Amino acid sequence: MEHLISYFENIPSHHRAILIIGGLTIFWIIEGIIPLFKFKYNKWRHALPNLFFNLTLMLVNFPLAFMLLKTSDWVRDNDFGIINWLPEMSLGLYAFLGVFFLDFFGAYLPHLIEHKVKPLWMVHLVHHTDHKVDTTTANRHHPIESVIRFFFTLLGVFVVGTPIGIVFLYQTVSVIATQFSHANIKLPKRVDKAISYVLVSPDMHKVHHHFRLPYTDSNYGNIFSVWDRLLGTYMELNPDKIVYGVDVFPDEKKNQHIGELLKQPFQKYDKPTVTPGED
Repeated sequence: MEHLISYFENIPSHHRAILIIGGLTIFWIIEGIIPLFKFKYNKWRHALPNLFFNLTLMLVNFPLAFMLLKTSDWVRDNDFGIINWLPEMSLGLYAFLGVFFLDFFGAYLPHLIEHKVKPLWMVHLVHHTDHKVDTTTANRHHPIESVIRFFFTLLGVFVVGTPIGIVFLYQTVSVIATQFSHANIKLPKRVDKAISYVLVSPDMHKVHHHFRLPYTDSNYGNIFSVWDRLLGTYMELNPDKIVYGVDVFPDEKKNQHIGELLKQPFQKYDKPTVTPGED
């Protein structure tokens, strides 16, 4: 564990890029072998806007990384934060708790808030307007959302008290976890269910991408499913009933156009034609 933390403390930017691209490639291949939905689409054409937003995510995070470094150095030097106030523990448990609590502050909490605050929901909508969710959808976030989520992660580093090695470990695990949960892969139901008791599984997260409430407002977790289970936002839905997209932006062609997606948070829309909660 010490070697792992040391590696992430000094991980070069290109290594992080390789890990992100590597995870995307692996799940891309797997979903081609055991797809959950047999989409009739040009996979590369569909991936283009999603990969564009993956790129903007990296362009946002890399220049701001110094803020994570400064904050993590401060909490370490001042013995500040949740995991530093707990009794002495093994490095493995210390790292796990760091990742565990960062998953709440950096992923679950902002995701929940984005669904409850309309201006933030408008920004987050870009993620939900993908009509064919696959592993490339994982980081399909408007650049404004990437900035918002960065600052929630920064808040997490401060409150949790995580050193930079654990911060970079968390970010890497977070990206791979979201690539996995968005991947269009069909796992045996028992396997997916077993995974979902602790981690966010593909079937669990796909419920969140169903276009109707209340399912859209559920299963906010990224790495750990326990946040949804503990805080009452966990829901189940048979994958056969899931329909991707958002009813207020139903035009699939526009929702695959980068320019339209960049403008989407600033556009007005009519009220949904489907009553929320209707099944």
